[in-house]
Amino acid sequence: MAAAAPTPSSAAISKNPSLDCKPKLTSRFTIPFPHLSQKPAGASISHRRPLRISSVLSYTNKQIVQEEETFVSRFAADEPRKGSDVLVEALEREGVTDVFAYPGGASMEIHQALTRSTTIRNVLPRHEQGGVFAAEGYARASGKPGVCIATSGPGATNLVSGLADALLDSVPLVAITGQVPRRMIGTDAFQETPIVEVTRSITKHNYLVLDVEDIPRVVKEAFFIARSGRPGPVLIDVPKDIQQQMVVPNWDQPMRLGGYLSRLPKPPNQMLLEQIIRLISESKKPVLYVGGGCLNSSEELKRFVELTGIPVASTLMGLGSYPGSDEDFALQMLGMHGTVYANYAVDKSDLLLAFGVRFDDRVTGKLEAFASRAKIVHIDIDSAEIGKNKIPHVSICADLKLALEGLNSILEEKIRKLNLDFSEWRTELKEQRTKYPLSFKTFGDLIPPQYAIQTLDELTGGEAIITTGVGQHQMWAAQFYKYNRPRQWLTSAGLGAMGFGLPAAIGAAVAKPEAVVVDIDGDGSFMMNVQELATVRVENLPVKIMLLNNQHLGMVVQWEDRFYKANRAHTFLGNPANESEIFPDMLKFAEACGVPAARVAKKEELRAAIQKMLDTPGPYLLDVIVPHQEHVLPMIPSGGAFKDVITEGDGRTKY
Repeated sequence: MAAAAPTPSSAAISKNPSLDCKPKLTSRFTIPFPHLSQKPAGASISHRRPLRISSVLSYTNKQIVQEEETFVSRFAADEPRKGSDVLVEALEREGVTDVFAYPGGASMEIHQALTRSTTIRNVLPRHEQGGVFAAEGYARASGKPGVCIATSGPGATNLVSGLADALLDSVPLVAITGQVPRRMIGTDAFQETPIVEVTRSITKHNYLVLDVEDIPRVVKEAFFIARSGRPGPVLIDVPKDIQQQMVVPNWDQPMRLGGYLSRLPKPPNQMLLEQIIRLISESKKPVLYVGGGCLNSSEELKRFVELTGIPVASTLMGLGSYPGSDEDFALQMLGMHGTVYANYAVDKSDLLLAFGVRFDDRVTGKLEAFASRAKIVHIDIDSAEIGKNKIPHVSICADLKLALEGLNSILEEKIRKLNLDFSEWRTELKEQRTKYPLSFKTFGDLIPPQYAIQTLDELTGGEAIITTGVGQHQMWAAQFYKYNRPRQWLTSAGLGAMGFGLPAAIGAAVAKPEAVVVDIDGDGSFMMNVQELATVRVENLPVKIMLLNNQHLGMVVQWEDRFYKANRAHTFLGNPANESEIFPDMLKFAEACGVPAARVAKKEELRAAIQKMLDTPGPYLLDVIVPHQEHVLPMIPSGGAFKDVITEGDGRTKY
């Protein structure tokens, strides 16, 4: 049978990197090229010489490093085994230790093989969407590809939101789905869905495996594609008869990614880097606009800021890439719900250094008015993003880590000659911070949601890994918790998928078992994957859930207040027959799953309640009752500009 390569429209990468790159590889990623050696009785030992491959191309071989690694197989080298066992061993060879897999008819063979693995642990979600979001949380917290597995048909389609989310937020993910046997594909068989076709536009690449001998190569390629260049999700669809077929695998198969490798970006051009330094030296009001592309180059970014003294504004995805508690340089988040001073900085700047960003509409608002006074420098690993929304004056398609290393090298050499001094500009921005600080009002003994997050920040020392759902609580968590390191802030940014918080916290807790993991959630988002409380309990994961419960879809209510004369259109989540009661009772959800829980409704009792949550071993749910009239401020209305920023008001006022 023909092998797994997808049709041309499902090309190896959906986002076109630079086409002018020529292939010679250097990188920090690993591609194993194993060869079999003499095996001891009962086992095969494969000596792997992984190439360290980066997300870039180079004309030198200096960075190619070979390392000796040994993988000991459970099988003799010439021993036939099922395709499902080959698949699981391929995952083991990629270093996978945790998967999030929910079984079904078409994936049973994979689960049987997982029970034979001594190195891979399956964390059983209670819904496939919970599984893919948990795999995302794992990947976002660790930087390594997350792995989820689902059965065919509805199991596979339940992964769709997570795959779309991972693509938009550039999260490395490998999703494996069972499929009906090959002879039944296209016959509308029970639980048959053409998942490769369904996910073609929301994955970086996908495969339908039609030859059992292709499994080692396909898995190797999938992991390489997921984590190289601009990271993203890859799906592998494996028919059940392929899983059951006996085969002696060939682990030495080379990857067939010539076109993809040739399009990976080259190292940054030295002349362009020097041009950027010249623009910096000529500017009076430069500002850094950093996004998720900076998460792997946090140290280089900090050094760049140290050398230049340029203030930093972060996107929602970029929070933590530069320490948020550094008030001398950190302007916090920019965009629709960004700080006034961050948006002011961009509006007044004469040079915008856009590093690892995509000029998203929630950042730019009205494109023509965004950074209208500034020259724009755009550095991104994905050439499709350069010039897509905003035309830059200087652009570099490259790995940002390498670009920052190059810029820092030039700066260190020329720093005394350049004599950079932006202290007046930073003073101007500090005046804006003083004039328009992030703030909130208190009404009686009610708990302001912002205060709850601020208190959590204080009690955790700003060290917790925070996950969120989507809505007002998400924006407040971005504003009032100070993120000082990358991969500390896990949220569904581009897709805005409600229900993300709890399963993502599960993935983070699996990836970082020593960390404090807190899901700051809203009642609407939390209920979308509330079943994952069972997973938290069974796995005994120390996930803390701080639920900001306002009985409404808060962000939609805010827009109703501002733009629809406060007309409520199905945004009340409580019981209309008794609006004064808390409904549903979240404590009973927790009780049903054996998770300790408590409710707090008075501000004076909040600090002690949060401390108890943090001190309780294992999982814990704290139901924090907050008023639904609160608005997320500042706010620049959709399609608006900085001049349209709203800084006052809430649902207690008529508009």
